[in-house]
Amino acid sequence: MRLIAAIRLGVKSLRLHKLRSLLTILGVVFGVCSVIIMLAIGEGIRFEAVQKIKELGASNIIVRSVKPTTLSAEGEGGGAVRYGLTAADLRRIVDAVPNVTAVTAVRDHRRWMSNHDRRIDGRVVGVTPTYQDVSGIRLREGRFITVLDQQRSTPVAVLGASVTQSLFPLGSPIGKIVRLGEEQYYQVVGVVEPRAVSAEQADGGPANDLNLDVYIPFETDRVRFGETVAFDRAMGLPPEKLEIRQITLTVADTKYVKRTAEVVADCLRANHKNGDTIMTVPLDLLEKAEQTQRIFTLVLGAIACISLLVGGIGIMNIMLATVTERTKEIGLRRALGARRHDIIYQFLIETLVLTSTGGLLGVISGLALSQQVTRWAGIATMIQYWSPIMAFGTSVVVGLIFGLYPARRAAYMDPIEALRHE
Repeated sequence: MRLIAAIRLGVKSLRLHKLRSLLTILGVVFGVCSVIIMLAIGEGIRFEAVQKIKELGASNIIVRSVKPTTLSAEGEGGGAVRYGLTAADLRRIVDAVPNVTAVTAVRDHRRWMSNHDRRIDGRVVGVTPTYQDVSGIRLREGRFITVLDQQRSTPVAVLGASVTQSLFPLGSPIGKIVRLGEEQYYQVVGVVEPRAVSAEQADGGPANDLNLDVYIPFETDRVRFGETVAFDRAMGLPPEKLEIRQITLTVADTKYVKRTAEVVADCLRANHKNGDTIMTVPLDLLEKAEQTQRIFTLVLGAIACISLLVGGIGIMNIMLATVTERTKEIGLRRALGARRHDIIYQFLIETLVLTSTGGLLGVISGLALSQQVTRWAGIATMIQYWSPIMAFGTSVVVGLIFGLYPARRAAYMDPIEALRHE
């Protein structure tokens, strides 16, 4: 009953100065709102970065071919420049590396793709059957490359979303024929769901539009397009020849990933001293991304908490003014028997009414505005359950801390001097 009476008295006192109380509450509202929005933005950015890395697989090890800067501009013997991973590297890795549950190799090269009079420039990607699981490809219809396709070098193809839309706009392409390059014909057996353009950027690969890819069996690609794929270069540069663009290994358990990566590096070091391969370990990227984003979120949270600090200073300023205005009232209450802790209690209740009201309004505003940030600014936001609780709790604690000094100042006034105050 005393608590209810104190709250009622506190609300009544604050209602006597509505505008001043409203302005004080706004400082807390903005502080709490900014804390929630900042944490939501930081968490959203962290989630997106982590998801992109997870698409590569935390238990995967990715080795890519890269053109070294030390290669001669004339190529080997005045011919094509050879570099990167080879079939021998693939066999060596499979034989020497333990704890590997799947190995997939990838070759890719740009070709014209056509269906009757429709034509599009895309990328032919030779893959092994395990590529679907490793890369997270989802099929819209049909099937993916199978082990039997790989063993028989079957001329089958799985189309990307944009290729399907361009070459077969009026119906399903399953069972139909698509032409790749000059005289290569393949039967369509599957269609891939649309994929993000940036899905391969996290591993250091080129930012290709994955929807323009056509997947064929790796062995079919080698048989029909040759052991090495030649890339013609403009500006008078020599052509480049490459056997394998990328090898991805899936390790049985994430605890073996780093050790397995060291073994793979040892296997490649002897035959690739010119730096024509690069290794990416998504697990390392994931750990670094999470660590970086934690720091980023803490910095954003700290910046937002400064707003709460400013709001707390405003509360202290208003409560000190209130104490001065109510000096005679304080003296009268002390003369009638009120103790010091009763005065402290009363002023803290008034401070908590201000901060809790502002904190509640700030939480509601923060939750609403976080959704608008995603809608209008295109910035991903994610609200964790603890962020509104933390923001509201911090506002209450700030109110207690900054309201304690004015409350003690009121309580320790000399009652006689207070009664004489005009």
